[in-house]
Amino acid sequence: MSTAPASPAGAPVAPFPSPRRVPTGGFLTLTHDQGRCTEVAPVPVLMLHGSGPGVSAWANWRLVMPHLAQQRRVLAPDMVGFGDTERPAGIRYSMATWVQQTLDLLDALNLPQVDLVGNSFGGALALATAIRAPQRVRRLVLMGSVGVPFTITPGLDAVWGYEPSIEAMRGLLDLFAYDRGLVNDELAELRWRASIQPGYQEAFAAMFPAPRQRWVDAMCSAESDIRALPHETLVIHGREDRIIPLQNSLTLADWIAKSQLHVFGQCGHWTQIEHSARFTRLLADFFAEADVADVARSAA
Repeated sequence: MSTAPASPAGAPVAPFPSPRRVPTGGFLTLTHDQGRCTEVAPVPVLMLHGSGPGVSAWANWRLVMPHLAQQRRVLAPDMVGFGDTERPAGIRYSMATWVQQTLDLLDALNLPQVDLVGNSFGGALALATAIRAPQRVRRLVLMGSVGVPFTITPGLDAVWGYEPSIEAMRGLLDLFAYDRGLVNDELAELRWRASIQPGYQEAFAAMFPAPRQRWVDAMCSAESDIRALPHETLVIHGREDRIIPLQNSLTLADWIAKSQLHVFGQCGHWTQIEHSARFTRLLADFFAEADVADVARSAA
């Protein structure tokens, strides 16, 4: 018998609704879609996941989406090459491909503008999307983000170099979490099984072959483009992150004029899991602030 997932505060939340497949160019993107837009919160939230093995939108955002969706519409797609989105033969995994997929998703769902949240790899994608189509983004959230220059960490090199086994997955999960209590054999087996679904490891291995520093570099946006971003931006990082260095977020907070920075202590790369209640409140307040400002502007 299934039960509702636990909320960050421990209270039960509604089970996650069945995702749907949305046409995005030449393939269908599996997209979780929860909540609804209202007069008070008219702009939906689009959440972009990271790039670890066995990752999916649901794995990244399962503790956050149901709570944000109590006030607003929230969407989370599986980016092509990850999760259960279609993987067309011959597709080139690149920032250009993923940015186009993101914009195609917004077009297919008739969403002129969203609040955009990016985790790690998804942060680099959120940055690139906001730079290419700034009018499609109201506010920006970057969590443990790639997208600025840095020397690849041993942790990220291990993540991108993953070869499927339960032991290897358990080792990676230990890198992700500050709180080792979050990592157990059941979680390692679930993520391992996700990583060996047909076609998954082949796609994953094709994205980040060695030497892997080049993929860090390929995900970077130009400093001048980042500095020119007009968006109110929330930058979030775990102080003990062993995958993406804290310096990335310090750099982003320095380069983005309308930014604020929140660093979680006793937190690794899983901010949205290790501190999910605080993380969710941060996002909810950040977006609600924009809602109020929009209402004030329309009334002026």
